[in-house]
Amino acid sequence: MQTTLRTWDYYSLTNVFTDLHEKAKEGTVFKNLYDLIVSRENILLAYRTIKSNTGSKTAGTDKRTIDDIKAMTEFEIVTLIKTKLENYNPKKVRRVLIPKPNGKERPLGIPCIIDRIIQQCFKQILEPIAEAKFYKHSYGFRPLRSTHHAMARVQSLINLSGLHYVVDIDIKGFFDNINHTILMKQLWNMGIQDRKVLRLIGKMLKAEIDGEGIPKKGTPQGGIISPLLSNIVLNDLDQWVAGQWENFETVRKYNQNQAKYSALKKTNLKEGYIVRYADDFKILCRDSDTAYKWYHSVRLYLKERLKLDISLEKSKVVNLKKKQSEFLGFTIKSVPKKNKWVANTGVNAKKRLQLKARYKELIKQIQKSPTSKNTLAFNSFIMGIHNYFKKATHVSIEFSQLAYELMHFTKNRLKGISKYGYPGNAPPTFKKFYTTKRKTYCINGIYLYPLSNVRTSNNMNFSQTITPFTCEGRQIIYNKIKGDVQSELTVLMKSSISDRSVEYMDNRLSRYSMKMGKCEVTGNFLYAHEVHCHHKIPLSFGGTDKFNNLCILNKDIHKLVHAIKNETITTLKNLLRLSQIEIEKVNKLRKMSNLELID
Repeated sequence: MQTTLRTWDYYSLTNVFTDLHEKAKEGTVFKNLYDLIVSRENILLAYRTIKSNTGSKTAGTDKRTIDDIKAMTEFEIVTLIKTKLENYNPKKVRRVLIPKPNGKERPLGIPCIIDRIIQQCFKQILEPIAEAKFYKHSYGFRPLRSTHHAMARVQSLINLSGLHYVVDIDIKGFFDNINHTILMKQLWNMGIQDRKVLRLIGKMLKAEIDGEGIPKKGTPQGGIISPLLSNIVLNDLDQWVAGQWENFETVRKYNQNQAKYSALKKTNLKEGYIVRYADDFKILCRDSDTAYKWYHSVRLYLKERLKLDISLEKSKVVNLKKKQSEFLGFTIKSVPKKNKWVANTGVNAKKRLQLKARYKELIKQIQKSPTSKNTLAFNSFIMGIHNYFKKATHVSIEFSQLAYELMHFTKNRLKGISKYGYPGNAPPTFKKFYTTKRKTYCINGIYLYPLSNVRTSNNMNFSQTITPFTCEGRQIIYNKIKGDVQSELTVLMKSSISDRSVEYMDNRLSRYSMKMGKCEVTGNFLYAHEVHCHHKIPLSFGGTDKFNNLCILNKDIHKLVHAIKNETITTLKNLLRLSQIEIEKVNKLRKMSNLELID
């Protein structure tokens, strides 16, 4: 996010987004958004954002990727987008079917690369407005929010508010059944009343799907703007539920919410709190009668107001003291602890089966080809599932059981190609996240991360003041928000660099981990796609792949370190806006490569 904010500053859009957000909070109606959408700065930011996305390498129906756009000048890109929008007709959307764990397939729609850039242009201008209107406890597809925040909210409602009844609603094929007419009205009611913008969004929704024709409803999963539009659709549900209790407007004004809720309990209103992640949501209630009232009310609201049906087989009311509910891959159950009931969370059965299947698949790959690429892919998988499920209260028990169930399979597959023992000489990355007091397998000098070695981590609620669209929120991001090193390491491990040694691959991860994921020039956190690992003394000068000869850099900083052309140096300096101290650090690295120093 820090990198995103710097890019906003570079294109002078930070104040634009902030202004849109503030005006939306005040209830402003926006009738002239098109000029912002097609502004040079907004188009170039959209291009840069799409370019940094790994999906930019995926071709649409026209077979083109971001590589076909890179050769164009900035002027050509801006002119192309503006010209396309003057008489916009999206190209056919490529249909891709992704296998689901239950044997079915999830349809994805991949727009052509130019259409993706155009959608990003719209998303950048519409998102600050929508964010000002969204309900505070929806967490999917929103800046800085995650599944863990949604789980933390559910846990706090159980632990602190004593709500042990859950209304589970499953919407049938939500993304494929969004009503276009209703969505356009919702955009209008949100204050987005630029008719040209709405007309163009309508064309995006009606983009023909290759082999299937023009869709009459739905937003294609895979489209850049689809997640934002889906949140706009369900924001009506969020606000309606919250307005029935949590945000109910009383005649008398109360200084504290607790006093207000105590008064509301004497009425016939239904107490309930919604927590939503994308189309997956729950309403937590205090008693069975209230829960069933909410169940029927929400079913009718979805049907009558949003034209969406629910799955009667999957939708139900659950007493958490007797049965468990499932949410985002976790199980949730209320259990007695001392004189109260608290949330007990674990890994749901379907997810356990998926984890076991993927584990076996990766071990078989190692058995067939015990390369560093395959062992690192396995470690990436283990660290990834640990990082996700460590928020479960019983994660240690769950993963110990999984490891026990897979113990003989692992032993039989890896015997003869590995050594089994204590990882005393494991690299720093291993020692940082895992204990060396448990035995594990070592293959070609790389230790496999142990499945059972994970501990519960406290799950914290999301701070509602954190948003990139306000000055206060950005300051918090700069001061407090730290990137998740463990999460980004899982991505780095998947990257394949065929011409690099095992020593380089290991030390690259160790260096990133030791530096807490921060660029060694700017000190800013780097996400995996931004990371370049630089040799201080180049290999051509006799440098090595040893830990102390490596340096973790932002990819644009790395380009600046090696840049020779004055034009390239000037462009990168303008983009990065380095301080004098940071330029001195760059010059120190350039000097070691026998390159001229920069001003």
